[in-house]
Amino acid sequence: MPIDIRPPAIAIMGPTASGKTALALAWARKLGGEIVSVDSALVYRGLDIGSAKPDAVEREQARHHLIDVRDPCEPYSAAEFARDAKDALHGIAARGAILLLVGGTGLYFRALLGGLSVLPSADPATRAAIAGEGAARGWDALHAELARVDPIAAQRIDRNDRQRIGRALEVWRLTGLPISHWQQSSTRQTFPFRVLKLVLAPADRAVLHARIAARFDAMLERGLLDEVRRLRADPRLRGHPAPLDLPALRAVGYRQTWRHLDGMTDSETFRAEAIAATRQLAKRQLTWLRGELDARWFDPQSGSAELEGALRMFLDTKAPG
Repeated sequence: MPIDIRPPAIAIMGPTASGKTALALAWARKLGGEIVSVDSALVYRGLDIGSAKPDAVEREQARHHLIDVRDPCEPYSAAEFARDAKDALHGIAARGAILLLVGGTGLYFRALLGGLSVLPSADPATRAAIAGEGAARGWDALHAELARVDPIAAQRIDRNDRQRIGRALEVWRLTGLPISHWQQSSTRQTFPFRVLKLVLAPADRAVLHARIAARFDAMLERGLLDEVRRLRADPRLRGHPAPLDLPALRAVGYRQTWRHLDGMTDSETFRAEAIAATRQLAKRQLTWLRGELDARWFDPQSGSAELEGALRMFLDTKAPG
């Protein structure tokens, strides 16, 4: 069997609140590694508390990449992430450091590790028209339209995922071909690193749910409401016709906080909705992770020895202690 001479990269994956950040920091310190965030909320400046972004102290412990690269009013696609992440990875490898890919955004991992299909460029006019239809007719109606023209894509795309519904309909309207056709017919590049995929996921789902609730309560104590008030004061967001449709504000917790500050929910309902939305996110993340057949699963509470063993075997060296 030929030897894989590509430089190593360690992917620490898992649902939200599973302990990925703590493990990544510990390993980065041990190995002299650098962390590339694979998280669609951490790319945005000002989304700190609600995204559980590593703080200044944590970022001093290890060099981080792909954090705070866009303002909340700006889009950031999976293709842009993959391009920027590859640049960061090559720089890390050139410095001789260990690469740690850390996060729970499945689309970002897919774009980076497997490559994305070559799709038609976005058309602002078509995109704006679809967004207007979504506001007028409802996104359930647009998802139903997508199911008629592209049942394969509609089956994959959640009916609440406005961004992906809109993009699929945009491709259809621009080209007359379904987005699934473009995705199946594209060629993809081989990822230039050999990857160890590790999934952190509590074996007991109740443990994860408790961690999610405790973390959200900690976010409230740290000032999540004030953070969102600052976002709302940004004239670029305040003047946006539909700020909650921006990718940054679709991040779990932020939409619910924004609605609460609009007076649409009381404190108890707001907390319950935010925790429920985070649990739904974790469920979607776990569903995606089960499709990663080459990933190894570990319980963060009881699997530390096995995780360490997997790491050492992959690197073929004992991690410094």
